Amino acid sequence: MAVVGVDFGTLASKIGVARHRGIDIIANEVSNRATPSLVAFGPKQRSIGESAKTQETSNFKNTIGSLKRLAGRTLNDSDVQNIEKKFINATLVDVQGTVGVEVNYLGERQSFSATQLVAMYLGRLRDTASAELKTSVSDIVIAVPGWFTDVQRRAIHDAASIAGLNVLRLINDTTATALGYGITKSDLPEADSPKHVAFVDVGHSSMSVAIVAFSKGQLTVKSTAYDRNLGGRDIDFALVRHFAAEFKEKYKIDVLSNPKAVFRLAAMCEKLKKVLSANAEAPLNVESIMNDVDAASKLTREGLEELIDDVLSRVVPPIERAIADSGLTLAEIDSIELIGGSSRIPAVRSRIASCFPGKTLSTTLNQDEAVARGATFSCAMLSPVFRVRDFAVSDITHFPIKIQWEPTGAEEDTELVVFGQGNPIPSTKILSFYRKEAFEVEALYAEPDLLPGSINPWIAKFSAKEVPKVASEDDQTQVKLKTRLNANGMFSFEAAYVETREEKESKEDAAPPMEGVEGQAPAAPKKKKVVKHDIRFVVGNSAMDKSVIETLKEQENSMWENDKLVKDTEDRKNALEEYIYDTRSKLSQGERFHPYSTSSEQSALLDLLLTQEDWLYSEAGEDATKSAYVERLSQCTALGDPIAFRYRESQIRASSIAALRETLNNYMAQATSGEEKYAHIDEKDKQAVVEKVAVVQKWLDDMVVKQGEMEKWKDPVLKSEEIGKKRDEVIYYATPILNKPKPKVPTATGTPTPGSGTQTPKEEPPKEKAEGEAPGPSEMDVD
Repeated sequence: MAVVGVDFGTLASKIGVARHRGIDIIANEVSNRATPSLVAFGPKQRSIGESAKTQETSNFKNTIGSLKRLAGRTLNDSDVQNIEKKFINATLVDVQGTVGVEVNYLGERQSFSATQLVAMYLGRLRDTASAELKTSVSDIVIAVPGWFTDVQRRAIHDAASIAGLNVLRLINDTTATALGYGITKSDLPEADSPKHVAFVDVGHSSMSVAIVAFSKGQLTVKSTAYDRNLGGRDIDFALVRHFAAEFKEKYKIDVLSNPKAVFRLAAMCEKLKKVLSANAEAPLNVESIMNDVDAASKLTREGLEELIDDVLSRVVPPIERAIADSGLTLAEIDSIELIGGSSRIPAVRSRIASCFPGKTLSTTLNQDEAVARGATFSCAMLSPVFRVRDFAVSDITHFPIKIQWEPTGAEEDTELVVFGQGNPIPSTKILSFYRKEAFEVEALYAEPDLLPGSINPWIAKFSAKEVPKVASEDDQTQVKLKTRLNANGMFSFEAAYVETREEKESKEDAAPPMEGVEGQAPAAPKKKKVVKHDIRFVVGNSAMDKSVIETLKEQENSMWENDKLVKDTEDRKNALEEYIYDTRSKLSQGERFHPYSTSSEQSALLDLLLTQEDWLYSEAGEDATKSAYVERLSQCTALGDPIAFRYRESQIRASSIAALRETLNNYMAQATSGEEKYAHIDEKDKQAVVEKVAVVQKWLDDMVVKQGEMEKWKDPVLKSEEIGKKRDEVIYYATPILNKPKPKVPTATGTPTPGSGTQTPKEEPPKEKAEGEAPGPSEMDVD
């Protein structure tokens, strides 16, 4: 069973796996540890991750990023229209009430929801992990922003289901970071004097702050705060606008009107930003940005800070909110850990440091991979395969949740905050309602203004179908409603029931009275027990219906199979092309294959290679099926393999002969040796070994002579495979004879000595359990 954790990022994602008694961040197909969060569509197949990044500039209208930011949103969401649209060139459309994209795929316009796009991307991460681990991957922990609402979390959960993944937990990214930080610490204090650490994460698209209390074996999140739209991409965008305005005046070109030019400029601006993080000044050069213009400029670090002053001013407020909500003073915060790529920018670090006067900012964690490591630790803790040090995690919810209902009778209250801001998760609460008949309850976020963009505050609806009557006609029944905020941060109505007290007759109570006995003691009072009567109810929430998920899963599997077929077809096409050029060069005069082929063979094979090459570059060969490429490659190898075989045999024959001769000489020496260790072996047996060696030796000498008389272009009579078989034949024949153990002879006292084939039975000591025997769960060291 694989243990996998994913840091699902806006720009790129990292995959962590538990193995080798630790956590590894694995590389993708091009050896990068971060996989671009992109999905692209083409006329034949989808491109996801690295392949989508490669063709992003040329296929920008069918390439979609910001996958995490679109999940759980609607088309008219203010964040989608005002922010995300700036970073997405694909056409955004409404797909069954959620935001999606319309793209050209397989030669036609098709629409996909954001949930489907996330499923496609998670499927690629699954395949990357499976290829690395050499096993299928199903169980996974995904790290998401702590500001994700119920609808966004359910969208990610549904996307994972479509991708065939079982989400063990959706963990908040700052909590994952804290887990990775704390579980490896062996010097944490006792619970009465915890260590407080502030985690500040400034990433590509958002900023997160968490104050966490650590003590032995546990962490408790004290407070969290966010700026959902503050990150490195805002700095990049400010640079793009600055240089676009400069180039408009300097070169008379409008970069912002050309998406390809914007891509080129944005890529250079990102590099410029990184260079200025370590240098006072840096140049910017964009070759052929548009209209064959090579644009150039430069910028100082001070100039950058002036350009992004409005962005930098937003760094401080989330930190101040987190400190205030934690109830701690600055003196009580022991450490400040920075993560996220944008925290490397000096101006950002300076603003963070201003919030913690007198304290040193720490970067003991890997700023890019800390979240993925923590998510993987969480997966290992939930998996039965690994044994991890006990470490309790107490997280909190960021948005308060209330329930509301229609009033009945004299009721004045119609709503109640069930889970307040900062409420621990997971958490369960039971509510009581007095009702006579069917009723409904809705769950909503209590403060819609806190939610991202214009997300609907509605969470779920509970509908009780009937209320059993357990009292008189006029009395109301007390209905208990169980609500839960689970470890994934998702709200649910778990159960509804009515409790009654029923008499329970004990065995003594049920015994009949004894006949003929007067003055019996009165019967003991009946015992009562509480009985739950479940109420039928229906719940509605933003999660996809199971039937819809199954339909989308089938669609995803179909697209995956198509992608695989296209890739395999391309591989076969490349294999045919490679064979044509490689074999042709080897057949040339003076090259390796030339001496091992006749002129007629060379002519036939070269003619066939030319025919296949002409077909390959024709219209028919450019877009043929996989079977067509396989068939034509088989035609080539049918003529080329005999030549290649002769060449390979000539290269390995000498070493095979040398190995056989060495084996024959060794066994001949042992069989004719007069050493004491061979004295117990029967002479007939040793003579049999000598004869066997001699027979094989003569065969080898004869075949070597025959092979030496043959032309190179003829099929060999002495093959390395036959030589290997003869060597194995000698080994299997001679080894049991020459390794025969000496017999043991019993002495007068019964002690066995050499000279007899029998020995006195002796009780053996019990064997210790071998290492690795009866394997139990793997253990992960986190010290």
